[in-house]
Amino acid sequence: MTDIFLEGGRALIGAELAETSLLVSGTDIAEIGGSRGRSRLAIDARDLLVLPGIVDLHGDAFERQMMPRAGVDFPIDVALADSDRQAISNGITTVFHATTCSWEPGLRSSDNARGLMEAIERQRPQFAADTRFHLRHETYNLEAEDEISLWLSEGRVDLFAFNDHMDGTVADMAKPRKRNRMVERTGLSAEAFDRLVERVVARADEVPASVARLAAAARAAEVRMLSHDDATPAMRQEFRELDADIAEFPINEETARAAAHHGDAIVYGAPNVVRGGSHTGWTKASDMIAKGLCSVLASDYYYPAQLLAAFRLAADGVLPLTEAWNLVSAGPARATGLADRGVLAEGRRADILLVDDSAPLRPRLIAVISGGKLVHLTDATRLLGAVAAPREAVIAA
Repeated sequence: MTDIFLEGGRALIGAELAETSLLVSGTDIAEIGGSRGRSRLAIDARDLLVLPGIVDLHGDAFERQMMPRAGVDFPIDVALADSDRQAISNGITTVFHATTCSWEPGLRSSDNARGLMEAIERQRPQFAADTRFHLRHETYNLEAEDEISLWLSEGRVDLFAFNDHMDGTVADMAKPRKRNRMVERTGLSAEAFDRLVERVVARADEVPASVARLAAAARAAEVRMLSHDDATPAMRQEFRELDADIAEFPINEETARAAAHHGDAIVYGAPNVVRGGSHTGWTKASDMIAKGLCSVLASDYYYPAQLLAAFRLAADGVLPLTEAWNLVSAGPARATGLADRGVLAEGRRADILLVDDSAPLRPRLIAVISGGKLVHLTDATRLLGAVAAPREAVIAA
């Protein structure tokens, strides 16, 4: 691998922005504040922010590459390759593809989840971002329990979330527009979809025991767990007792406060910040952040949102940029147990962004280094001239 020297720049070191240079060697940050030495590749970072790469623990925008229109499918390998390019071009150097494993057929089926997991495993060496598998288990998908337990024991799942959208599904059955969208996603006829929902709901009393067994399997495999859309403090407590200590999108302040009181990681969607509120009408993320009730912002359904959200929080005076950036980098790295990234420090993984912040609400990504490799560059004039090769190397050639 080629050593990379970043000359100058306002780097986020600890809790402060400091004018300094960075040397990348191999996959890691080798030195902060040193000189270029014999690095063959150097980038002028002066007047730019130098920030840790974004860690996205929940992103499902890849679904749009798989099915850009209802009933229109594209190959998984093509969709994942495109999603990798999108993630990297938005500063996401670690991506957890949040894959729903539902009782539904079609896009969110168990078969599709299996195919995604296998494709990620095959293509992982080709991706620029460190790409991981976040399995979102719909708790009514009882038929998938044995297979998911096997995946967990085999180390194929990097994050495991418990989802229960059944109440919402039943409620949406009476709303023609939402019902049609669900039916289109499954590829079933309306009548077949109604019969399927009826059969699944009839097994509701089997769900709690299944959740407990899967949580035990995840604990045994040392896979971190999340609960999704916690509605009450009691619901959050139930999942915490299963060791699911990441609260993903708690739907009200009372539940978020209960999570914070126990030291749980609390995840909200970065699109919520960028848009000024939730598209569902639930909790406003910027309010939760201002109250100290959010430790992670995820891309959710829109890859550009994390980068934009951090700068939006700073521009709106909710948090200084140095703290806002923790929500998209150090915070999610900590929540997912990735101690080697999320900050700029010697010996840590070299996931680094160079950002032009001259337009405060529209940060422009200039370069991305992922795992020590320059994988994205939008301004070639920032490349500095090569140093002369050492004399002994010339002789050897």
